[in-house]
Amino acid sequence: MAETENHAPAPAFIRVQGLQKAFRMGSILVTALAGIDLEIQARTFTVVMGPSGSGKSTLLYLLGGLDRPSGGRIEISGQVLDNMDENALAVFRRKTVGFIFQSFNLVQSMTALENVEFPMRFAGIPGRLRRSRAMELLEQVGLKERIHHRPTEMSGGQQQRVAVARALVNDPQLILADEPTGNLDTSSGASIMQTLSELHRSGRTVLVVTHDPRMQHFATHTLHLLDGKITNHDTFQETAPLLVES
Repeated sequence: MAETENHAPAPAFIRVQGLQKAFRMGSILVTALAGIDLEIQARTFTVVMGPSGSGKSTLLYLLGGLDRPSGGRIEISGQVLDNMDENALAVFRRKTVGFIFQSFNLVQSMTALENVEFPMRFAGIPGRLRRSRAMELLEQVGLKERIHHRPTEMSGGQQQRVAVARALVNDPQLILADEPTGNLDTSSGASIMQTLSELHRSGRTVLVVTHDPRMQHFATHTLHLLDGKITNHDTFQETAPLLVES
């Protein structure tokens, strides 16, 4: 009789254990994250919901290696961020993570094409290849006719699509988006949600922190944060309406 194969579950793409983050505001110690345990599988679309001050952006920045935790462990794609120095973190961000921010973070003096090209300079990609890759990505997000426009000459939705293209230049496994629809009108926000969903379907792991409940329609998983802790859906629904959003 043939033996039955035992297939162990795939290790989590993101594994967080006891994650803490605290900082001082004057004489007051503020706890942003109070011991989070979390596992996220590869090629999932996770939405983190929470009111202002719940710790969701702090979580995103820690996962992206943009900040250091006060305690706990972060492992992403087999890489332990706690063990990395600043140079190693910079390589991790460049090779593994694509960031999309609420405020777009575009260089105002650069055109859309130049903004998308810019991160590739640090990867040592030759100029001709940088330009070709940037043009390809801007066409992919529907901005072929806007490549020579500066941010001030584009709508909020167009600027965010430039930011999406820029996030993809180094073909990252992980897309981290911080309130990507926060500065957009309803229609532009829906377009960005659809774009993020397409990135997920292309095989990337996507994690979005947001106030926007519409984002949950595109997610495979939803997490709820309150006071720096992961909470269940029922508790979140009971508590969140009582909190004032900024």
